[in-house]
Amino acid sequence: MKLNQLQPAEGSRKDATRVGRGIGSGKGKTSARGHKGQNSRSGGGVRPGFEGGQMPLSRRLPKRGFTNIYKKNIVEVNLGALEQFEDGTVVTAELLLTSGIIKRVKDGVKVLNNGELTKKLTVAVPVSSSAAEKITALGGKVEVV
Repeated sequence: MKLNQLQPAEGSRKDATRVGRGIGSGKGKTSARGHKGQNSRSGGGVRPGFEGGQMPLSRRLPKRGFTNIYKKNIVEVNLGALEQFEDGTVVTAELLLTSGIIKRVKDGVKVLNNGELTKKLTVAVPVSSSAAEKITALGGKVEVV
């Protein structure tokens, strides 16, 4: 079989029912909607989640917690990830982006004390206190941003 010979199996595809096309079609006049009532009207029907006036499930279930609209999304960078830079490199958020260590800067970047570091680096992004100690112990610098 070739790609140009592919076709759906016999009987698997059915034409859409054309309603409102005369009495002879069997689906004319009211177009299979019946007489009167909410669902016979254009735009009729109920919204998603409506349960006929019964208290909807979304309102029956207990609610917990809240969403803090002031929450900051800080991108975390492990100290071991900075090992790929050469001695004396100034590590900035832009450098972390271009080197592929982080995908995007949301509300900020912070270096955490996970992993080992052996290079002398100047870090110009926010750093945790334990990571700052490790960087300065190796002879590097931490710039306050």
